[in-house]
Amino acid sequence: MGPVAGPDGSVSLEENLIIGLVGLFCLIGLIVVRLPIAYSMIVVGATGIVVLNGPAILLSQLKDLAWGQFSIYDLSVVPMFILMGNIATRAGLSSDLFRAANAWFGHMRGGVAMAAIAACAGFGSVCGSSLATASTMGQVALPELKRYRYSGALATGTLAAGGVLGILIPPSIVLVIYAVIVEANIVTLFMAAMLPGLLAVVLFLVTIAIYVRIWPESGPRGERVSKAELISATVAMVPVLIIFGLVIGGIYFGFFNPTPAAAIGVFLVALYGVVRRVLSFTDFKFALLETAKTSGMIYLILLGAELLKIFMSRGGVPQAAAQMMMDSGLSSYAILVLLLLALILLGCLMDSLSMILLAMPFFWPVISGMDFGMGEEDLKIWFGILALIVVELGLITPPVGMNVFIISAMDKETPMSETFKGVAPFFIAEIFRVGILIAFPVVTLWLPTFLRNF
Repeated sequence: MGPVAGPDGSVSLEENLIIGLVGLFCLIGLIVVRLPIAYSMIVVGATGIVVLNGPAILLSQLKDLAWGQFSIYDLSVVPMFILMGNIATRAGLSSDLFRAANAWFGHMRGGVAMAAIAACAGFGSVCGSSLATASTMGQVALPELKRYRYSGALATGTLAAGGVLGILIPPSIVLVIYAVIVEANIVTLFMAAMLPGLLAVVLFLVTIAIYVRIWPESGPRGERVSKAELISATVAMVPVLIIFGLVIGGIYFGFFNPTPAAAIGVFLVALYGVVRRVLSFTDFKFALLETAKTSGMIYLILLGAELLKIFMSRGGVPQAAAQMMMDSGLSSYAILVLLLLALILLGCLMDSLSMILLAMPFFWPVISGMDFGMGEEDLKIWFGILALIVVELGLITPPVGMNVFIISAMDKETPMSETFKGVAPFFIAEIFRVGILIAFPVVTLWLPTFLRNF
């Protein structure tokens, strides 16, 4: 049976919200008891559709729902970028990046931590995954940070925070998923993410500089390398720059769309590993297996999110939430800030991909009905970048903080509480970045506009 209708046969706004809230509370309850997010979404979505419209509608939807979701061409880029990141992890790219960054920054106070941030940004531009960036760069940079007696808080906090750069600097898996949800152009979003991503790198470097000025003993100076080592380390990084330039530059300038670009990236990264003789057949096998596992997880979450979206849409919840926000009397920017704060709170419960899939079907109708002085396409881009930055924060905030868990597992000597203290300054830097992008949308929108007119 469906929701109880009023005298005129309609369902009230309050009843719509009750339906949605019950579904959302059930979803959160299932997540809390450790049911995987994909299964939680499928259970709540399927049950909700049956309650609202009966089992016949659910069975009708299931006939072609999976095909309709998984046959979207834009999603074909997801496994390719995941494979590219998995091969890059095993090809030694992270070591070369850190070596070059350390040669340039390591002699400064806090320089090894700055080198770790620069290497995280570089590896994230090839990998596209925050968790993989944190895990891989943690293995490479943590021993060096320990060797130079960096404080546990700064060492682990830097690596946990540096990992979040992988979610925004193109190519980004979560950015692709967001584009599919709101029907935005993936190439344009990749363009828009570049300057905010570079801004994050600059703010993180400034954060470390301020940190070691306040607590000098936390980030001692490293050794200044010889001129020969500086040149050698820089040259070793050139292949990484070439790979990034061909993949992202090719997308930006319209030589190929994201899926062929990702395929080229896979080939180049694999070629790099083979030429260096660091990739074996076993490495390729494990990279393919990890890609299959991760892609399968993402696609299952997509299926669950679609069922949940159907349930909520049939209950009128997104429309009701949008109407309630518009009737609240709050300004457009006040509503935007509230939604971004909600994403931070969601980050305390689930991973970034799940947050985007769960929240965007509700948040985008609200934002699209607001007046921010820009067209819908620009609004999709601007809000998407803001949302992804805030989603990043979920990777370094308790109680989930997946990046913090990963780095803490590598450094048994540093309590997790110290790592959370270490990421706090970077959290503040991220909030500052969000403020800049809200106040100056041009930072996000300038590069796509420039390249479109190039």
